[in-house]
Amino acid sequence: MTGNERFRGVGVALVTPFHANGALDLDALARHAERMIEGGVDYLVPCGTTGESATMDLREQADVIRATVAAAAGRVPVVAGAGGNATADAVAKARAAADAGADALLSVAPYYNKPPQEGLYRHFEAVAAATDLPVVLYNVPSRTSSNIRPDTVLRLAEIPNVIAIKEASGDLAQIGTLLHDRPDGFLVLSGDDETTLPLLALGADGLISVVANEAPAEIAELVRAGLTGDFARARALHNRLLDLMRCNFIETNPIPVKTAVEMLGGPTAHFRSPLVPLSDAARTILEEALRAAGLTEPAGNAP
Repeated sequence: MTGNERFRGVGVALVTPFHANGALDLDALARHAERMIEGGVDYLVPCGTTGESATMDLREQADVIRATVAAAAGRVPVVAGAGGNATADAVAKARAAADAGADALLSVAPYYNKPPQEGLYRHFEAVAAATDLPVVLYNVPSRTSSNIRPDTVLRLAEIPNVIAIKEASGDLAQIGTLLHDRPDGFLVLSGDDETTLPLLALGADGLISVVANEAPAEIAELVRAGLTGDFARARALHNRLLDLMRCNFIETNPIPVKTAVEMLGGPTAHFRSPLVPLSDAARTILEEALRAAGLTEPAGNAP
């Protein structure tokens, strides 16, 4: 698979394992990435929000990207997070990700400073110009307090290496407009596990997923079923995973998903401040969601 098609399907927004003292645990990251590849994901996405990138410096992010590239060993692409609320910082991250061997960039909208649409355009234009790598825009207004409107996305899509958007606005009308008006070859990817099924029905190209950290095979099957028109199977898997999709946000992401990964035998759920361990009450709910998804104890007649 070549070109933009490499980024259809499922990308997993990787959690970043840490040691108890807060240092990166790159060996655990490599083991987790291997499990994702064995589970059937189409590409790996280190240094996103789920990877706690906001708590890592530039050198650490480059180390995580290099470790992910080494773990992938050419079997799947690596789409590295490279965003920030200062354009110069996002450009530096883009160049560092390219130097670390990333195949593409995922660049989140600037957060906190709430730029107007022209500011968003110029920001991403600078990121795209920083390297020759394909760029996936990332729209997540709940985190950034700004929304990349469809008209701005379509302007950016005219830049040759801006190839896709990860859409986590939750606004089906907005995303539907993008799907209707996008140029040929421009990918629209769900950035929210729970809205993936309806977006696939509208013609979206895949998902960059949180729940894939816990259930890579199941979410990969869900997306492939949707992409091939088997919506009965996709719907069954969506319903099976729905409680888990929601529980991943019962407290701030990635607190629940890192905890669930640990429950499933993955890396220990250490966090960097200001994130803290999952509360006991939320842990009980998360454990039940994992059982309902069939990921721990058998879940009866789970499809």
